[in-house]
Amino acid sequence: MSSPFFLGLFAFLLSLTLHGAALFLFPRIHLFDCPAKYNLTRSPLPYPTGLASILTFLILFIIPRPELSFQDLGLILSVIALACISFADDLRNLPPWLRLILQFFIGFLLFATGTRIYTITNPLGGIFKLDTFDIPSELFGPLPLWSGIFTIVWLSLTMNAFNWFDGIPGQVSILSVIGGFTIGFLALSERVNQPEIAAIAFILGGTALASALFDFPPNKLVMGDTGAMFFGLMLGTLSIYAGGKVATALLVLGLPLIDSVLVSLTRILKGKSPLKGDLDHLHHRLLKKGWTERQVILLTVLLGSAFGITALFLSTFQKFLAIILLTALILLLRWYARNASVRNSLQG
Repeated sequence: MSSPFFLGLFAFLLSLTLHGAALFLFPRIHLFDCPAKYNLTRSPLPYPTGLASILTFLILFIIPRPELSFQDLGLILSVIALACISFADDLRNLPPWLRLILQFFIGFLLFATGTRIYTITNPLGGIFKLDTFDIPSELFGPLPLWSGIFTIVWLSLTMNAFNWFDGIPGQVSILSVIGGFTIGFLALSERVNQPEIAAIAFILGGTALASALFDFPPNKLVMGDTGAMFFGLMLGTLSIYAGGKVATALLVLGLPLIDSVLVSLTRILKGKSPLKGDLDHLHHRLLKKGWTERQVILLTVLLGSAFGITALFLSTFQKFLAIILLTALILLLRWYARNASVRNSLQG
């Protein structure tokens, strides 16, 4: 395996090249988004260019490896399957229930081929064991039930949270840069020492950085669900690869993850489907308040960077307290934006 930093740099250059090629080729094969669908007045843009990010990752994940493990094959097949599903959804709008079933299948495929977590550290002391009950399997060997449930739910959450977070161009790319490099540096630290995981994380971070150059407002292209789902899947997977660093991932990716959970709970309490989209996410509320897209992205950068860097130096209990603090901040921001929206509507 080559140096993680070299792979990250090469990922940036390759992703930059492929995104540039997509900017040139996609219009010639009539791959455009539909801005009118979202009440936008701009011209159609090349879409879904998340394919460029996926291709970059697959090339740099596969080529440096002298041989592929069963777990590697599971990841490759999962990424390709998700790319096909998301691409079809970008073009045809698949039913939400079908997308969710297919996401569960992808989560199961990753889990069954070795991407799994066996314990979660209890912030109040001790550990939660997820391998207390196994389901026999001739193809995959014994499958720990609770580990499988956790892995599938966790990956479905990260995929959907990033998909919903893509309401503003640039948000997913920027947060993926922060998440990829944070997990990469964590994997290189003395207490973790996982250079192979760091290499994957830096590949993802370099890929996302190049994407951000095209995706940042005013964006020149649209990554679509194809890109957002891919980055969500990979960051969720990396948090499991890196020794089950779920608490760290929650801090780095907390804004979309916590906001998505809050929005889903709000929809359920209102008797609506949690899978049915609306404009209740924090970034939608802030835009209604009068924030610009760049200001919302700056908030994403500040929260992701501050809590992500802090997570590198915190104990499990301290991370638990930081997650509570981050949740409180997001609730406060949602209240602030909602209160402003209500006041504006009353004035109107």
